[in-house]
Amino acid sequence: MEFSLIDRIRERTAQPRDDVRLGIGDDAALLAVPAGQELAVAIDTLVEGVHFPPGTAPADIGWKALAVNLSDLAAMGAVPAWALLALTLPRPDADFIDGLADGFAQLARQHRLALVGGDTTRGPLTLSVAVHGFVPPGQALTRAGARAGDSVLVTGTLGDAAAGLRCLQVPMQMDVRTSMRDALVERLNRPVPRLAAGLALRNRASACIDVSDGLLADLGHICAASGVGAEVDAALLPRSPALLGLFEEAVARDFALTGGDDYELCFSVPAARVAEVQTDLARLGCGATRIGRIVTGEGVRVRGADGRWLEPGHAGWDHFAA
Repeated sequence: MEFSLIDRIRERTAQPRDDVRLGIGDDAALLAVPAGQELAVAIDTLVEGVHFPPGTAPADIGWKALAVNLSDLAAMGAVPAWALLALTLPRPDADFIDGLADGFAQLARQHRLALVGGDTTRGPLTLSVAVHGFVPPGQALTRAGARAGDSVLVTGTLGDAAAGLRCLQVPMQMDVRTSMRDALVERLNRPVPRLAAGLALRNRASACIDVSDGLLADLGHICAASGVGAEVDAALLPRSPALLGLFEEAVARDFALTGGDDYELCFSVPAARVAEVQTDLARLGCGATRIGRIVTGEGVRVRGADGRWLEPGHAGWDHFAA
């Protein structure tokens, strides 16, 4: 049964690449890193009930398991190439596997990513995906490098995924706002990794990270790695019409500041290059909004619309918080 499940995954995710010398079917994959490229590697684990609600469609699970990893490559300015998938299932379920593999493959094919191996085992539903990508030497984006005076920007909109989760947890009356609810849930289930934006930020961004645990937490990681502080203007936070249409301002603001799972890019650039970067990212369809600045000091502070400093209840997601 295990090997028949593996065959189903292989059939649905097939993606030929010249740099895959040997893929699924042996004890290890044989892969060729192109000359003049560095290898960027990332891995994330998704657990049912933690990273996606029970009952999530298998295709959405497959998409998201890959998307969150591709977002890490985007934050490094890397081009995706290969992936490994370790899948833990409570029971063998061919229909579930087909749906999961189809969702995974739908995103993988958009980026010519090949699934080259993995593992299957029995236990609580869990997926671990490792991705590999290429970046020219010296051009990888990192969390270190932000400098006082830089501007802080984010792609897309913030807070939608956290709002989508709230919509699933607290059923809403079905009315004309159903399309807004569906848009937020879609953002939770099918995040779009900003790979093209990451490439455009090479040699431009001084620091970059993807927003997986919440803006304040992830911008805080940039500050810690760069030895600086940051100030964010809450009034500048980009928020979608769906978020603002379903939630009050204060709630929408908190989702944007501390909600995880958006997988947008948060990055710093010298102030003189902001307009140039915004123009190029607008052409890519994701846009970029300036939300604050890098300052001397440490940590992240948020200024409210009235000019006073806000005190959010928490910075973002922490797996081991009490």
